Amino acid sequence: MKPDRFLYIAGPCVIEAEDAALRIADSLRAMTDGLGVDFYFKASFDKANRTSVDSFRGPGLREGLRILDRIKRTCGVKVLSDVHAVDQVAPAAEVLDMIQIPAFLCRQTDLLVAAGAAMKPVNIKKGQFVAPEDMEYAAKKVESTGNANIVLTERGTCFGYHDLVVDFRSFSILSGLGYPVVFDATHAVQTPSKGGVSSGTREYVIPLALAAAAYGIDGLFTEVHPEPDAARCDGANSLRLDDVPGLLRRVIEVRAASGAGSGARSGARSGARSGDS
Repeated sequence: MKPDRFLYIAGPCVIEAEDAALRIADSLRAMTDGLGVDFYFKASFDKANRTSVDSFRGPGLREGLRILDRIKRTCGVKVLSDVHAVDQVAPAAEVLDMIQIPAFLCRQTDLLVAAGAAMKPVNIKKGQFVAPEDMEYAAKKVESTGNANIVLTERGTCFGYHDLVVDFRSFSILSGLGYPVVFDATHAVQTPSKGGVSSGTREYVIPLALAAAAYGIDGLFTEVHPEPDAARCDGANSLRLDDVPGLLRRVIEVRAASGAGSGARSGARSGARSGDS
């Protein structure tokens, strides 16, 4: 089932400071108001998969959830963050409006089942090492709990050691599994784990997002920052905050011109189950 509204997930990679996160969330709320999108503010409370042990990880579970709860109440936005361990799911579900499974953990059965059992919408990011058709099994792990509110996010596929490519056929394949499909345009331009940190090619974010919109995605994911070059995580592949309104308007226009999602749906499997986003 195609969602009623275009899903937009955006925010800084990680919570760097409470006041900064609040300002970004409030800016994104103002930018998305009136565009008819279903907006979720995303920021990680703990980046447990950083390349180096010395890399900044965020404020941690308890403090991070407190900040996300304040953002939710103060800014009037829905919030999303990723969980990395089963024992994080229950406290996270008390605050989050959508639980995210990181790409590296998309095959972790216990984590997927725990996330599903929380009965919140679950965004499963496709692993860089996973064929799109195999995401059916990740989704079915969540669905085994009776929770069909599942979103699948494409974020590129490993192409050698330090590069990712976006195979646009993946959108049709993922859609054919019967779930809303989101494109993570910022992680798709990441240069993973090179020299102890991840880099990226920010200049390709907007062209790839527009191409995916023409293909018929149901949602877009972008990590954003007021000063990407000063960000403590994923700055090289993050979108500038000021670029969000223009990008969203163009994405919405391109989707409308291309038939509002008919492209990605062309490969849909008859009778496939789906969940609302």
